[in-house]
Amino acid sequence: MKNIIFLAPPAAGKGTLSEMLVEKYGYAHISTGDLLREEIKNKTEIGKQAEGLMKEGKFVSDEVIIKLISNRITKSDCENGYILDGFPRTLNQAKEYDELLSKLGKDLGVVIYINIDKEMAMKRACSRITCPKCGRIYNKYSNEMKPKVENICDDCKVTLQQRSDDSEQTFVKRFDEYVSKTMPLYDYYKNKGVLEIINAYESKYETFNEAVKVIER
Repeated sequence: MKNIIFLAPPAAGKGTLSEMLVEKYGYAHISTGDLLREEIKNKTEIGKQAEGLMKEGKFVSDEVIIKLISNRITKSDCENGYILDGFPRTLNQAKEYDELLSKLGKDLGVVIYINIDKEMAMKRACSRITCPKCGRIYNKYSNEMKPKVENICDDCKVTLQQRSDDSEQTFVKRFDEYVSKTMPLYDYYKNKGVLEIINAYESKYETFNEAVKVIER
């Protein structure tokens, strides 16, 4: 199964799509944020180093991130394919990741850019509500993603919340900043011939079907 890197603007549906692909194919879903939190929780050397940097308001170095990714993708559950979520974020990380794959004898796989119109993304973001307990994301205006009971998590039965940064003004800034920062990665992978573009639709199943076509091509 092809390994996947997602490039996706805010509210493009990357998280939902990842969950659906994990369910269908058994992918390992790798989030750099989750990896860092796990290292900090377990008080490893990497965790201590990362926690110290984060407390000082500094970014965790590319060296640490690459080490985390290296440790994770060599585990047995990644043998049949994995999805990278939130990595790479910069051109330097992408190049270092290429070097890592070369050393490990692993294939890059496919890079999927989820194309979404800014207006649709803003509508999704500003109507997004989240469970504070399990983190599950719902959408007030989507028939597919509404909770069964208004404003209550289907699983945890607690009141759903809206993120403080899901306002129109904040969202437009986040969206534009992401697209600007991602273009070097977009061009890098396009030039390598591994970039595929799929579209975000109102229905998550249409987006899912496009992703499946790319993976099984």
